[in-house]
Amino acid sequence: MVANLPTSTQSLEAIYQKQAAFFATGKTLDVAFRKQMLRKFMAALEKYTDALLEAEYKDLRKDSFDAFGFEIGIVLGETRNMLRNVDKWSRRRRAATPLFHAISSSYLYKEPYGKVLIMAPWNYPILLLFSPLVAALAAGNTAVLKPSELAPHTSAVMAKLVKEVFEEEYVAICEGSPEIAQALLTYKWDYVFFTGGTEIGRIVYQAAAKHLTPVTLELGGKSPCIVDKELHFDFATKRILWGKLVNCGQTCVAPDYILVHKDLKDKFVARLKELVTEFYGENPQQHPQYARIVNRRRFDRIVRLMEPDKIVFGGKTDAADLYISPTLMEVADWDCAIMKEEIFGPVLPILTYNTLEEAMQRIKNQPKPLALYMFSTNNDNIKKVMENVSFGGGCINETLWHLGNPNLPFSGVGDSGIGAYHGKYSFDTFSHEKGVLRRSNLLDIWFRYPGKKLSLAVVHFLERWAL
Repeated sequence: MVANLPTSTQSLEAIYQKQAAFFATGKTLDVAFRKQMLRKFMAALEKYTDALLEAEYKDLRKDSFDAFGFEIGIVLGETRNMLRNVDKWSRRRRAATPLFHAISSSYLYKEPYGKVLIMAPWNYPILLLFSPLVAALAAGNTAVLKPSELAPHTSAVMAKLVKEVFEEEYVAICEGSPEIAQALLTYKWDYVFFTGGTEIGRIVYQAAAKHLTPVTLELGGKSPCIVDKELHFDFATKRILWGKLVNCGQTCVAPDYILVHKDLKDKFVARLKELVTEFYGENPQQHPQYARIVNRRRFDRIVRLMEPDKIVFGGKTDAADLYISPTLMEVADWDCAIMKEEIFGPVLPILTYNTLEEAMQRIKNQPKPLALYMFSTNNDNIKKVMENVSFGGGCINETLWHLGNPNLPFSGVGDSGIGAYHGKYSFDTFSHEKGVLRRSNLLDIWFRYPGKKLSLAVVHFLERWAL
């Protein structure tokens, strides 16, 4: 832990009041100031890259290639995107004005919400704390950050970075236990951004609702992967297995289960078994790019979901090393334990379907997922799924890759989340857009005042043609 970080309700109160006072000065409204701080942050992130990569290895045994590519590199890209566009996105914009409002002008003004609370999980601790941060700062807010205590090494390095770049009246980081998070949620923030599990998301939502605080909730759920009979078989199997096993399956948008056409199932499972060995060798535990489960509690939870009679490949575990091997399970329906909750580990259940309509209905019968992946070369089947199944976002003939496009919103729906971010969606998330009409003083609409009369026929005409 870094010295002098807030650990008490008194210090949290002090930070809250400092940020309220600093925001009230109007300094963050200056776009030049925002850009200056984003540049300082980007330079610090580059400076601390090696330390962050080392810390993530300690916390999750995460390979540096994955940690940089999935986290630091994306944050740097988001920061550059904000720097390129913040002037344009912050600028007042004209809006259309109906004929009825002639000799008026309409405008849209972007303004920051104010004091923002950002709470991040442990599985991608750098990305999921710093990506929303750069958007919040680009939009002109102050921020209090709460990293997960379950990635303590990474949290400590991020805290050192933040304290080096920012005064706590502008950006503060609060390390510590869940009690710190609970204390933070008692304050009236202007915006709350939370990434984590659905159950904790409900708690955050309830706390924010007490103050009528707007929220973004990026949650999770069981993200399905539909495997059609018509597909590029080699690419599909590789991309699905890769997406499942990145970070040992501890990815909120990892394929949680497979729905494969019954005629393709045996071939599909056989190829996945071969690919595990091709990717990670005969003993994945020894492979430098195979991560570990974050802690014993989560390790035990995943092991409890692994029913031995349904395992067709893998199933090896080592509690002392928090290791679970890549595991394939064949299941018939949603009655087994593995299908009742998000797995968040390297276990992949495989179900079959007879018709695409059956597969779609199975997904619709469950809470709306954060992601959906479909592998098919049949455009009619793709269209049918994309237009008839609700999910946060996803890919066709790929997994996870939609996260890397800043022009696509990353969002949940229903139980998988509220709100969207990435690129301009992030800037908009942390901005309130004011609509303003400016009326000319050249003339007045006389008939709106009491005592003035206008026939209903004229009123109907205006309503139909001038609004």
